[in-house]
Amino acid sequence: MTRSPAVPGGTLVLDSEGLAKAVLRDRTVTGWLALARADDLRVVTSAATLVEVVHPRINRPALEWTLSRLVVEPVTESIARHAAMLLADASLHGHEYAMDAILSATALAASGPVTVLTSDPDELTALCGGRVAIIKV
Repeated sequence: MTRSPAVPGGTLVLDSEGLAKAVLRDRTVTGWLALARADDLRVVTSAATLVEVVHPRINRPALEWTLSRLVVEPVTESIARHAAMLLADASLHGHEYAMDAILSATALAASGPVTVLTSDPDELTALCGGRVAIIKV
């Protein structure tokens, strides 16, 4: 995989689709993870993301192996309050945006620069306001 200018260093954040594709060893996501390892970047996801990813047919050993190679950040009160503020600032509300807001708050709390691999680039862009690099996976 060729290094993209959107990989500035710092932290790589996976949303539910990024994590699911990592579990499935998707070529694109695997390439991003290899770049992150080579550059000694933190790879993180939110604890809330696990709720979205786990389903009856998921390969649990592959999930556990993938999780062992990244940091699962807790959803603290501070993250929850920041997520609520991000929703208000973006004029969004409701459960359909809650997980994206939690992930956005997690990304914004990470050591920068931050790149987020997501299936929801529009929502994450609205919530993060251009403060992180957003890559659609």
